[in-house]
Amino acid sequence: MSPAAPAGRPSDASHLAPGFPVVAVVGGGQLARMMHAPAIALGVGLRVLAASVQDSAAQVVRDLRIGQHDDLAALRDVATGAAVLTFDHEHVPLEHLVELARSGVVVHPGPAALKHAQDKITMRRALSAAAIPCPRWAVVEQVSELLDFADEVGWPVVVKTSRGGYDGRGVWVLDDSAAAASLLGSVELAPGAAWLAEERVEFAQELSAQVARSAHGQAVAYPVVRTVQTDGICTEVVAPAPGLDGDTAVRAQQIALEIAGTLAVVGMLAVELFLTTDGRLLVNELAMRPHNSGHWTIEGAVTSQFENHVRAVLDLPLGAPTAVAPYAVMVNVLGGDHEDMYPAYRHCLARDPGLHVHMYGKDVRPGRKLGHVTVVGDNLDDLLVRAHHAADYLSGAIDE
Repeated sequence: MSPAAPAGRPSDASHLAPGFPVVAVVGGGQLARMMHAPAIALGVGLRVLAASVQDSAAQVVRDLRIGQHDDLAALRDVATGAAVLTFDHEHVPLEHLVELARSGVVVHPGPAALKHAQDKITMRRALSAAAIPCPRWAVVEQVSELLDFADEVGWPVVVKTSRGGYDGRGVWVLDDSAAAASLLGSVELAPGAAWLAEERVEFAQELSAQVARSAHGQAVAYPVVRTVQTDGICTEVVAPAPGLDGDTAVRAQQIALEIAGTLAVVGMLAVELFLTTDGRLLVNELAMRPHNSGHWTIEGAVTSQFENHVRAVLDLPLGAPTAVAPYAVMVNVLGGDHEDMYPAYRHCLARDPGLHVHMYGKDVRPGRKLGHVTVVGDNLDDLLVRAHHAADYLSGAIDE
């Protein structure tokens, strides 16, 4: 069994109003941390299984369990007495979730849905079977198979490990046969993983279409956003995606809603898409949880992605996803030169009273996501300048 909660942090639901449920979250990262405030407002309990008391959510959530996400006993412990078990990340072993569901634990999203977010090949097969547009792809085992695929779609090609990659990890862009041979000959796949080859798509924008879907099938779609990736990490989000015509935005929302229904996703679903240079929408990745591309919704939408995730997994009526301003800009704060960020944080708040700064309680490490900043308004150019200035000042990239 996992250790008891630290002293001063009760592990029961006695602090809740009678009859109000507890949502158990596997993972103690910033996504669980940002579920905490809407859970408080809704009057429901949030219980977190974190690996350490230093984890982002563990610093703020009262009902805390310490344990590992791949420990079945720890999962049983955090789920006991909770109305539903949900996730801060997708890395929980599916066999554990199947066992929990068999024992009566309500798991959202369920293992039958979550497997598509855990394994990119499983996802590609399901989307292709549903005629949802994707880049051309193939499962490859040998260098010769990868070369045959490259001959079909053209160099460069994108190669991914089917399991375990995130924030650019487990993804390579290969320019030629020598790079292909080097990669497949030098990288050892994780247990259960395989090589997925995809065409490299020429895109005009990277987009994210987020939807929330409840257990009884109610669904809402957020405005489609533009994302900017730097070294595989999302660094900027603009809502709504600038220059995106209405028909294309609606088509992206329809794709996300169709995926949520087809895969029976309960909770938040983020569908990352390429808008190609010739106007097509192709699905790149899926995330079945709150997502970095939706952090703007805390200040920028009537109902944040975090509140709607909690509502959805409890099968409560969903909140409006409507934007509250013409534009919202979110920029991630990455670790840089400032080990002590608090002086820079104070400066940013004083310089821009309209700035919203969210810090995750993490130790500084170069390139690590430490927080994000959001601004909302009607002048996109001004919002971009303000958000990037704050993020750069917090990281130490600029000093004025």
